[in-house]
Amino acid sequence: MTHRQILVVMVGLMLGMFLAALDQSIVGTAMPKIVSQFNGLDHMSWTVTAYLLTSTASVPLYGKISDQIGRRPVYLFAIVIFLVGSALAGMSQNMGQLIGFRAVQGLGGGGLMSLSLAIIGDVIPPRDRGRYQGLFGAVFAVSSVAGPLLGGFFTDHLSWRWIFYINLPVGIVALFVAATVLKIDQRKQKHAIDWTGSALLVGGVTALLLVTSWSGTANGWTSATTLLLGAAGVVALVLFALVERRAAEPVMPPHLFRNHTFSLTSGIGFVVGLAMFGAIIYLPIYLQVVRGDSPTGSGLRMIPMMVGILGASIISGRVISKTGKYKAWPLVGTVVTVVGLALLSRLRLDTSMWLLGAFMVLMGIGLGCVMQVLVLAVQNSVEMKDMGAATAGSMFFRSIGGAFGTAVFGTVLTSRLNHHIAEGMAAAGIRTQGGGLASGGQEKLTSGGRAAIEQLPAQVQDVVLNGFVKALDDLFLVGIPFVAVAFVLSLFVREVPLRGHGGPGADKAEAVPVPVME
Repeated sequence: MTHRQILVVMVGLMLGMFLAALDQSIVGTAMPKIVSQFNGLDHMSWTVTAYLLTSTASVPLYGKISDQIGRRPVYLFAIVIFLVGSALAGMSQNMGQLIGFRAVQGLGGGGLMSLSLAIIGDVIPPRDRGRYQGLFGAVFAVSSVAGPLLGGFFTDHLSWRWIFYINLPVGIVALFVAATVLKIDQRKQKHAIDWTGSALLVGGVTALLLVTSWSGTANGWTSATTLLLGAAGVVALVLFALVERRAAEPVMPPHLFRNHTFSLTSGIGFVVGLAMFGAIIYLPIYLQVVRGDSPTGSGLRMIPMMVGILGASIISGRVISKTGKYKAWPLVGTVVTVVGLALLSRLRLDTSMWLLGAFMVLMGIGLGCVMQVLVLAVQNSVEMKDMGAATAGSMFFRSIGGAFGTAVFGTVLTSRLNHHIAEGMAAAGIRTQGGGLASGGQEKLTSGGRAAIEQLPAQVQDVVLNGFVKALDDLFLVGIPFVAVAFVLSLFVREVPLRGHGGPGADKAEAVPVPVME
């Protein structure tokens, strides 16, 4: 493809990925209005969980099926499913319908995110891919800020239904570009779909995600529901591993895990994804609950992190394309991320916004140096026939890490918040039943934001706000060991010369067969 054709394809792919990433964050701002209209407080978390479950569980399936029948038709299918789910979600008349249609959206969203990067792997040589793939890191950064901003704007000035309807015109443009410009040859041959493996994978992942995103926080980590779901998830994934060893065309080929680069980068992506989601999801709590910002205002204050991710993604991509070297970037990125988390753990009630902005820029730079480089390294280490499965697998482990990170950090925040509030109450001589908050009090304060805290007596307000700050400090400290593990894993990543326009002898040094477009 010519440079101009690649740019046109990039626009379509970035629009598709932007939609999928945006829908992970845009709904949160509108939830109070939706819950009020549908009287569905008890089912509020499911509007997010439904999307998370289907989008994460479907990623490996999209990767493998696109390897079998071609990237283009599967990508078009994903866009259509996402648009159908968006339109239906916007027309929902109750919480049950909204949750179901969010699950449909997730089915499409999983394909948009994984196949976008796989298609880039099809049309651009690894040596030139860095400068293009860096832009996808920017997509995640922009979506993390644009989600709360757009959600707040539509909810305040139009209707919460527009958080779903806005997907339609953007998605139609992405569909048009993919249908008219994206041309990828694929060998026509019969394939055996691994239905048993697919069912076990989806079932196992779904059960474990329910444990982390629902059962662990709603029912307790030692409840019967949590233990049963966890056991079911583990059993399903063990059976999946056994089935894949005998499947004619496994959905996640076992030989990928014998690939040194794939195994290591999957582990790195898991732990960095865990830390990344912790920072992106829980920093707005500091801004909204402690600082008193509106959801829209907190989104604006997150722009420094977006700038850090954007700049690091683009610069690292260009340098990698120029030098052909990528191993140093995960090492630098994990070190910078650790420093960023350490600085964020020093937040106080009166921390200046300039200082907080600097911390967020540093955190963004660290994440931007790592995330897209991992996908590039994986794609460079596998044959073309495994491009979709390998790319999807890399993103799958990062998404799973994010899901576990949300649950882990949520548990840390809940437990430490109650501890610090109880400690503060005792120090101030304020008597409360049990020394802390009543059951459900933390959730009400967190979801109610600054307004809920301001209804408390002045002395109690100070204790609660300080409790939030200290709990968030603990939360960021917990993320440091995880990123340290990613640094250690990065030390063992092999520097495989990038294929493509790397100059004389570059391809000869490649450790894997040079793939040919099928």
